[in-house]
Amino acid sequence: MYAIGVNPWVWASPVDDKALAELIPRIAAFGFDAVELPIEQPGDWDPIRTRDLLAAHGLVAAGVCAVTPPGRELVDAAPAVVESTVAYLKGCVASAAAVGAPCVGGPAYASVGRTWRMSPAARAACYADFRRALAPVAEQAGELGVSIGVEALNRYETSVVNTIQQTIELIDGLPPNVGIMIDTYHMNIEEADPYAALAAAGRHIKHVQVSGTNRGAPGADHFDWPRFFAVLRDTGYQGAICIESFTAENEAIATAAAIWRPLAPSQDRLATDGLRYLREILG
Repeated sequence: MYAIGVNPWVWASPVDDKALAELIPRIAAFGFDAVELPIEQPGDWDPIRTRDLLAAHGLVAAGVCAVTPPGRELVDAAPAVVESTVAYLKGCVASAAAVGAPCVGGPAYASVGRTWRMSPAARAACYADFRRALAPVAEQAGELGVSIGVEALNRYETSVVNTIQQTIELIDGLPPNVGIMIDTYHMNIEEADPYAALAAAGRHIKHVQVSGTNRGAPGADHFDWPRFFAVLRDTGYQGAICIESFTAENEAIATAAAIWRPLAPSQDRLATDGLRYLREILG
């Protein structure tokens, strides 16, 4: 049975020590198994303090989310920008290792919302640049026993990788600890057949994020969740399943995620309704 987690972004942003001190006991009381931990800015939360807080409430760190606002770029950017982004990602890896998270996931290649047209040759060069830039991060992660899951985003949030097949091409040639972070919200937009795409991701899957097709609770939408999880089981994935949605109370994150209206009666209900549904269909 999969551990089921949730991202504190459902309730708060930034996710810092203060937010975690409030939210981790609540998340445990709701019945979750794990917490997905975003790092918006280095130092937002202390890995050792967070590890101990999770353990005190019977939770584990499901993964660390790398966050890419404007200025965090590994491709088509000035060398100094790439260098600072590499340093940020290495910090995420170090925090993941310290907090006990098995994976760092996210759209590490470019900032969310940045799009530009690319010819086939320019895309190939972009992907090669990404692999070169990520290589030292992957090496550090391998030494620390951490995997990296690269996340495809929908066409409105990036032009680098929108599909699983593009992501497989992007990571080709990188060490085996670099794979794919699945996000059902983006797959629902971009994949002609999200279930076939999930099967194609197969052995590359490092982490899984789920949300309703409108960013609300899984199950309160049109996605075929039983079919999704049947395919996921066939891939052999054994990690956590984490609900990702966002609070509308932080203007920057609400704008970035296009949260323009309430997606559930409350944020607590979004999380607990999603958890209840996942428990039902996962047995």
